[in-house]
Amino acid sequence: MTSKIVAIQGNHPSKLNPKSDTSIFLANEIQNKYKIFYYEPKNLSIINSKIIAEGFFIKFNYKSKNFFKIFKKQKLNLETCKFILIRQDPPFNLEYISTTYILDQIKKKVRIINDPTSIRNISEKLYSAKYKKFMPNTIFSQNIDEIKNFFKISKNVIIKPIHSFSGNDILLLNKFDQKIINKFIKKHDHIMCQKFLSKIKDGDKRVFIIDGKVAGAISRVPKKGSFLSNLSKGAVPINVDLTKKELKISNLIAKDLKKENIYFSGIDFIDQKLNGDINVTSPTGLKTFFDLSNINLAKVFWKGLKA
Repeated sequence: MTSKIVAIQGNHPSKLNPKSDTSIFLANEIQNKYKIFYYEPKNLSIINSKIIAEGFFIKFNYKSKNFFKIFKKQKLNLETCKFILIRQDPPFNLEYISTTYILDQIKKKVRIINDPTSIRNISEKLYSAKYKKFMPNTIFSQNIDEIKNFFKISKNVIIKPIHSFSGNDILLLNKFDQKIINKFIKKHDHIMCQKFLSKIKDGDKRVFIIDGKVAGAISRVPKKGSFLSNLSKGAVPINVDLTKKELKISNLIAKDLKKENIYFSGIDFIDQKLNGDINVTSPTGLKTFFDLSNINLAKVFWKGLKA
């Protein structure tokens, strides 16, 4: 019989912002019912055929300046947990992939959110290629001639690393610059090139999907002079409704992700067009949504898991 433990695989709590962090929000909702065990990906091991994590039990407190308290450091056999939340920041790198292979070995004994096989198979940007008809003109390539042709058609272009996160390393180019793009490819290999949508100035929409259903949405308006809608880049969140078109696309993707064993995800729209980020590794925004709407999607999250 499993004990009443929820394990969180994430960045050290000292690196988290309690005002906006979704991992803390999810833990806070369930910590009166389950003990919260926290560990970093680097501290996950296979020892004598057991999946062991070196970490600590923790309690979060929104009312305290020191928003977390570590109670007991120890090594834990993760098979004793009821749930494991994979919540570290991407990038989707080799360490990330290694942890999914390790956790694969116990996923039939412990409910892991999101499923480690699924997040390994779903590249957040490349997966969006199957929804190309809902997106701005977009290519994925490292072929300089293909990228040059794309610029001729699309003019202003956003280029993104395929495996980065939080708006990091994203560039807006108003003309083809081979030197810049060669340098970008050398650093990131395949890249995503997308026609720039000027209406990003009015904000994008982040849609929250839980257990195959659209659960809510917020808009994020870039700060003045920026084209980045990430909250970590200074964007301002506001309450928002989805259009019929956005809701139809969101419901379609939600059903597909449920078939892929993705329980919790986030997708983004700009000017009613899917921007190509299907966030499945560590979706964010639930605390911000609660602050704006007073709707607690952490309750929805745990209720769906029958926690």
